[in-house]
Amino acid sequence: MAETLPLILFSVLCGIGGQLTLKMGMTSVGQINGDTLVQPLAMALRVLTTPMVVAGLGLYVFGAVAWLTVLSRVPLSFAYPILALSYAITPLLAWFLLGESVPSIRWLGVGVICLGVFFVSRS
Repeated sequence: MAETLPLILFSVLCGIGGQLTLKMGMTSVGQINGDTLVQPLAMALRVLTTPMVVAGLGLYVFGAVAWLTVLSRVPLSFAYPILALSYAITPLLAWFLLGESVPSIRWLGVGVICLGVFFVSRS
């Protein structure tokens, strides 16, 4: 299982990178609401031609390929909880890179998640 851990972490990093680039891409697209959905094809085209959105989707594809490889090697009960690292790292990077506000209670939750991932990785 230890030899598969880098592949799990690669999948986690692809997911985190995907979330961050999708957020940056959608920030440049603008808010999707009732007014923008009056022309759904135009909105879909705008979203799907935004470079950061395309990059984010590409990262998800790389992560999915890595994840399928992981699933062929180790029990899901071991691998899946480690994906929770993305719930810890994504808010940290959103705060640091995107300037998002992260309340204290959310940081406490991130700590609990990290503790859980630590215990799962030791089993």
